[in-house]
Amino acid sequence: MNLLKYFPNLSEEQQRQIAALEDLYRDWNAKINVISRKDIDNLYEHHVLHSMAIAKIIQFRAGTKILDFGTGGGFPGIPLAILFPECTFKLIDGTGKKIRVAQEVCNAIGLKNCHPEHLRGEEEKGKYDFIVSRAVMPLPDLMKIVRKNISKEQHNALPNGVICLKGGDLQAETSPYCNIVEISAISMFFSEEWFKGKNIIYLPC
Repeated sequence: MNLLKYFPNLSEEQQRQIAALEDLYRDWNAKINVISRKDIDNLYEHHVLHSMAIAKIIQFRAGTKILDFGTGGGFPGIPLAILFPECTFKLIDGTGKKIRVAQEVCNAIGLKNCHPEHLRGEEEKGKYDFIVSRAVMPLPDLMKIVRKNISKEQHNALPNGVICLKGGDLQAETSPYCNIVEISAISMFFSEEWFKGKNIIYLPC
């Protein structure tokens, strides 16, 4: 899949890193199931581009610190770390073997700004400008865990907060935040059929 259609300004290094992901994830997926077997053929559309959708609502400024909560094998953190090499990403997950895959992928593509760690969200003590996640848990449950991790210092055009990738009916989980939550349909940015019904939720904190 040619991601340059949506991200035409990728450097040669970024293109190299993205192109390397397929073979790496196929190889690791054969050993450790981090992506469903039937979905590995759709890696770029369903995982890489889906993760990069966040860059359509915010361009993280240099120096921004981002926590990827429940990263699994590295999504959305690794594609975002490729897109924003001057930002720092910490990827956490409670499943050690998935974090190992994320670390090995980072090492293989030379991704220096991305730091996977085997850690549950409740144990994370650091402060970050943004928390990103991909359908890990309902928004109110996520907020209970990560609110403590959101820094009060502001560096970006959008106020610090939580950015989630989610599909389906979001009314129940966003209703407690109806005054401030922003929901963007990913189909506004990407034309592929798979993105219909997929959303980016941004909750300033």
